[in-house]
Amino acid sequence: MLSRRALLMGLGAVAISRPAWAQGYPARAVRVVVPVAAGGANDVTARLIGQWLTERLGQQFVIENRPGAGTNVGTEAVIRAPADGYTLLIAGSNAAINPSLFASLSFNFIRDTAPIASIVRVPQVMQVHPSVPAKSVPEFIAYAKANPGKIAMGSGGNGSPAHIVGEYFKLATGTDLTHVPYRGAAPAVNDLLAGQIQVAFTEMATSLGHIRAGTLRALAVTTAARSEALPEVPTLAEFVPGFEASQWIGLVAPKDTPPAIVERLNSEIKAGLGDAKLKARFAELGGVVMPGSPSDFGNLIRDETEKWGKVIRAAHIKVE
Repeated sequence: MLSRRALLMGLGAVAISRPAWAQGYPARAVRVVVPVAAGGANDVTARLIGQWLTERLGQQFVIENRPGAGTNVGTEAVIRAPADGYTLLIAGSNAAINPSLFASLSFNFIRDTAPIASIVRVPQVMQVHPSVPAKSVPEFIAYAKANPGKIAMGSGGNGSPAHIVGEYFKLATGTDLTHVPYRGAAPAVNDLLAGQIQVAFTEMATSLGHIRAGTLRALAVTTAARSEALPEVPTLAEFVPGFEASQWIGLVAPKDTPPAIVERLNSEIKAGLGDAKLKARFAELGGVVMPGSPSDFGNLIRDETEKWGKVIRAAHIKVE
């Protein structure tokens, strides 16, 4: 039997060693899982912030793309990993969409992850093929109501953020658009360029070049404020009061990751989001940086999960 004094000394040693151990973090390479394919805002964000952390912390932050099942494959891989700070997840809006979208998940994202830091918010763009006669959101709403079910709305797949935002728009405006899912945003934009579909909501990085070239017409951005990348394009809220939707991206770890590690990563990421060069790179995506505490990010995830759950239930969206 250990004496009470020996037990207390041992507990004291553990209490002292944990912060000291965290100060030495990371002692080896860190794996950052991106649960979508390479390309797109989530992947670019991971590589930008991974490079920043590599330079600041002196160990490689290695990006690993693990797409599948609407981000659930990569997410579950991180949730099941050791909670030691060496396996992290780039989380996006899917994390708030999937709990209501999938009938059964083997994990609870809010319960099973430790939020580290929000990184960037990226607007989606409501855009149409130039053949669509509408030059503004009110004109498009009128056109859609005059042609119910005849306008094809493309997205990156059933349950994708673009699909959910499109359904949100339909509910908010009382329009009837026919959803056409694709295997990713790029094929949807290709068909939009070809006139095979008439409208799509995509992340800005996917369509910005086409909009600037005039091959697609941007009607609105989905964020509450206009984007610096397309300052002349109005927000949807200017015509549909209260409308707000955007793709947010942040970093999480498995639950029970030591708080000292979470705080260190949060501090370094906030420093990066204050760096002029890094902010400029995010601005190229049309993104706005989102510095904040781990609890701020946790609150965002909970609020977004509730918001999109209401849209998914109202639109009767299901993914098997």
